[in-house]
Amino acid sequence: MTQNPTFPAVVYVIDDDASVRESLSSLMRAEGLAVEVFNGPQAFLEKTDLKDFACIVLDVCMPGMDGLTLQERLNERGISIPIVFITGHGDVPEAVRAMKAGATDFLRKPFEDFELLQAISLALSRVENNYYDKLELAELNERYCNLTPREREIILQVAKGKQNKVIALDLGVSESTVKVHRHNVMVKMKLRSVPELTLVMRRLGKF
Repeated sequence: MTQNPTFPAVVYVIDDDASVRESLSSLMRAEGLAVEVFNGPQAFLEKTDLKDFACIVLDVCMPGMDGLTLQERLNERGISIPIVFITGHGDVPEAVRAMKAGATDFLRKPFEDFELLQAISLALSRVENNYYDKLELAELNERYCNLTPREREIILQVAKGKQNKVIALDLGVSESTVKVHRHNVMVKMKLRSVPELTLVMRRLGKF
């Protein structure tokens, strides 16, 4: 299993069966993954220092709070760590419920080692992709904040599809002024086309 060296991946294993916890943690550590084990959902909910680059391997059926209820509790708290469910007797409705709530996979015991490792890789890839999406959005927002008030005013109109002469008339400036600001904005924002600009402005929530 390959990992981006900038992300120390952690897998949280939650299962009430000690032998399962030991077996799974040994498998994952052999693949270079850091593992933390918990004997049930309540113990996991008490953990306060959850890692950003992580996923959860979670048994469905456990005494007290089950895995699906833990998933609901995490969603309520805004904790979006991807979950790989494992179960010895899960049914289709349970699987559908888990996947609709954001689980990345639902594996029935017994499963092959490669199936679980593949599911973990998929879950961690989702985290990594989300990280880079947030990083890109932060960079775009920083570029936007570096624009002058006039540049922001003009580029919003450009993104909405207005022609230079219309923008100039609306703002009471010359068309050449609009062209200069438009060029400067595209350079500062590192964009190549109006459609690309429109997508960026939508991602930034400007309209």
